Amino acid sequence: MSESTERNDPSVEAAFQAAPAEMVAEIIDGQLHLSPHAARPRTNVASRLGMRIGSPFMLGKGGPGGWVILYEPEIHFGPRPDKLVPDLAGWRRERLPDALGGDEAPAHYDLAPDWVCEVLSERTRHMDKGPKLRIYAREGVRHLWHVDPLARTLDVFRLEGNHWILVESFAGDQRIRAEPFEAIELELALLWAR
Repeated sequence: MSESTERNDPSVEAAFQAAPAEMVAEIIDGQLHLSPHAARPRTNVASRLGMRIGSPFMLGKGGPGGWVILYEPEIHFGPRPDKLVPDLAGWRRERLPDALGGDEAPAHYDLAPDWVCEVLSERTRHMDKGPKLRIYAREGVRHLWHVDPLARTLDVFRLEGNHWILVESFAGDQRIRAEPFEAIELELALLWAR
């Protein structure tokens, strides 16, 4: 459960709604955080990873299907709410059977994903490895990946109770199987390709 039951200050909510389109707006612990959209290394890696995982897990092509994988979804967590935008997020299809919603569906999602991936950069690293990590644990996200495109690393975490356990770290051009997507082999070299 969320640690705070107080609502976000109306001025913070107004600033969130008025954020310029060229910025990513997030509310974390009641404070507005604006950051520019991803730089090329982050965009490249997130796009390639989304394609590689999305085809077999969302579309069922060459894999088991059964997932909804989204690029930069806005997710509202808790009663305040915290409003986060992970680089990639995935829900098991049975938990999110209608990802589109209807005409009346909000632009955001209120359901915690089963998997989140944050592609690290110098601008976002402190948030991705600090408050966002804590919020994801608090809300019960089961799997988390941290991908560093410049260091060419992938760290895989699993939530055990209320704590993150580092399951495995991968680097370079390895061919890997990483939970919760171990049904396919992932070639890290494809993520780092220019």
